Amino acid sequence: MNGSRIAAVGHYQPAKVLTNEDLAGLVDTSDEWIRSRVGIRTRHIAGPDEPVDELAAHAAAKALAAAGLTPGDIDLVLVATSTAVDRSPNMAARVSARLGIPGPAAMDVNVVCAGFTHALATADHTVRAGAATRALVIGADKMSEVTDWSDRTTCVLVGDGAGAAVVEACPDGTGPGISPVLWGSLPEMGHAVRIEGQPARFAQEGQSVYRWATTQLPPLARKACERAGLGPEDLAAVVLHQANLRIIEPLAQKIGAVNAVVARDVTESGNTSAASIPLAFSKLVERGAISTGDPVLLFGFGGNLSYAGQVVRCP
Repeated sequence: MNGSRIAAVGHYQPAKVLTNEDLAGLVDTSDEWIRSRVGIRTRHIAGPDEPVDELAAHAAAKALAAAGLTPGDIDLVLVATSTAVDRSPNMAARVSARLGIPGPAAMDVNVVCAGFTHALATADHTVRAGAATRALVIGADKMSEVTDWSDRTTCVLVGDGAGAAVVEACPDGTGPGISPVLWGSLPEMGHAVRIEGQPARFAQEGQSVYRWATTQLPPLARKACERAGLGPEDLAAVVLHQANLRIIEPLAQKIGAVNAVVARDVTESGNTSAASIPLAFSKLVERGAISTGDPVLLFGFGGNLSYAGQVVRCP
């Protein structure tokens, strides 16, 4: 087995756009305050009749179409999310039902903002082991549903959306399209990012997350490159979790990816948690900012102070 690759990607965002000026009418804030602190201009917000599995299914359908596949070609569905309302049926089963995928293994992965890169590694391992032929890996979150819209420290950050990738075995004679994952966590610091309570609400210790991300993660991201046999300077693009522009820019600089396009989708989408990496990656592919075969670092981090990163080849 030569490993697996990403065959295609897709993304979806709700139609409603919430601007910084809109937020200034809800809480004591301003466009200047938000841009200077987190770099966000707009975010997309799902309506009450747009559940997480609907967002996920739209993104997955686009990835399937881009890959030239049908639902019957998929035998594993992984959905990374931390905003599922119900415990059962899980989000993966609901997405599978929406798409008409017959009899897949269907599992949810809850590693919050690092969920997609964890799910992608799981799909890679499963395809390598021969336990699945083709997998749909989806990151989808409806952060607006777990946000206190009277709290200006969190409500300015969040958005809703989904991104998806089709993972399949590499053709004979080619190298792996998904490199070995580097992952881990600081579970004793789980309190730094939380979605808890009744009703569930998102909260974080912003300064703790900022210091951890900008000081502890750069060497880990470089180690993920090493596992792919590359240096940071070899990367064509870097897609970090779209948490905050003031985290993304210094982190990308410290990684040393001097020749890479750096995804900055957070400016128009906000923090979409598990959706942020596949959403930003799909947009880079869609607009032709990267080419087929280009090495791209995907690196998720956040809740549980978890992280997971791997280098993938652009579909």
